[in-house]
Amino acid sequence: MTTLHDRAVRGFASDNYSGIHPEVLAAIEAANGGHQVAYGEDDYTARLQEVFAAHLGDGVEAFPVFNGTGANVTGLQSMLPRWGAVVSASTAHINVDEGGAPERVGGIKILHVPTDDGKLTPELIDREAWGWGDEHRAQPLVVSITQSTELGTLYTPDEIRAIADHVHARGMRLHLDGARAANAAASLDLPLRAFTRDAGVDVMSFGGTKNGAMLGEAIVVLDPAASDGLIYLRKLNMQLASKMRFVSAQLIALLEGDLWLRNARHANAMAQRLRAGVEAGLADGSIRGVGFTQPTQANGVFATLPDGVADRLRAAFRFYDWDASRNEVRWMCSFDTSEADIDAFIEAITREAG
Repeated sequence: MTTLHDRAVRGFASDNYSGIHPEVLAAIEAANGGHQVAYGEDDYTARLQEVFAAHLGDGVEAFPVFNGTGANVTGLQSMLPRWGAVVSASTAHINVDEGGAPERVGGIKILHVPTDDGKLTPELIDREAWGWGDEHRAQPLVVSITQSTELGTLYTPDEIRAIADHVHARGMRLHLDGARAANAAASLDLPLRAFTRDAGVDVMSFGGTKNGAMLGEAIVVLDPAASDGLIYLRKLNMQLASKMRFVSAQLIALLEGDLWLRNARHANAMAQRLRAGVEAGLADGSIRGVGFTQPTQANGVFATLPDGVADRLRAAFRFYDWDASRNEVRWMCSFDTSEADIDAFIEAITREAG
């Protein structure tokens, strides 16, 4: 097939813009050929269970799905009765970036709480965690947090444990959206289980697409008592892959060795390089009027730009506005972002905001 895109074009809009890591692509090829039983009864999906158990401990169960929205909606559905609601940060992906799928597809009421940094605390959760037994109120039975958050910030294991203890004491369950869990593990320099199972998370979505996979995430049940019916809900929500071996093979390629961490560490390091380069320009006066709105703890940089600068920069490097009312933008780095990409972008920022 003829290549239809310019491979030299780079951007900072999303880690979804990147291609497939060569080792993941090789894993897909290795899983090809011959026949394997469909719908998850294949050798690769069986091996994936062992791989997740190596990271998270015995007794966990992974359900490969196509995408992050499917993982979140299906996982949350399995944790809730029909009258259940989910407490989340207002910035949570399930609240603002899933097209209403939790409500429309999952039938889930989202009770969202404003935060400055994308993180919930027990005190913030209590703003919406009330009204149990009130037939007029959707019952808050699950709290969902994101790690790393939609604002690029991180929870420590102690912060997640405090949330887990708080919600469990109220008869609620804890869900973690881990679309960028690899970036969190790399930044915290901790095993995956340190801020998930060991910290009291009941069910998590584990992301592969943003970390070098072609497609594929997994719903991982850490406490079987917290989830029910996933074998039915996954099909009901059109997330059951017939050729599941090719989804599982990608996640195995990431998680069986250290590829997931290598990719995440690199993406995080490129975000740090970008921020440091802009900060150096601000310090020496070659860049003016740029500010930062969040700490850079994973692979995203959140900045404010002088009027008109964002549109001029986008002529060469695509990225998204985050809050256009205050000229806030988001710059995301990927496993394949190079130092040359970062340096070229910093040169462009210097030129346009100098």
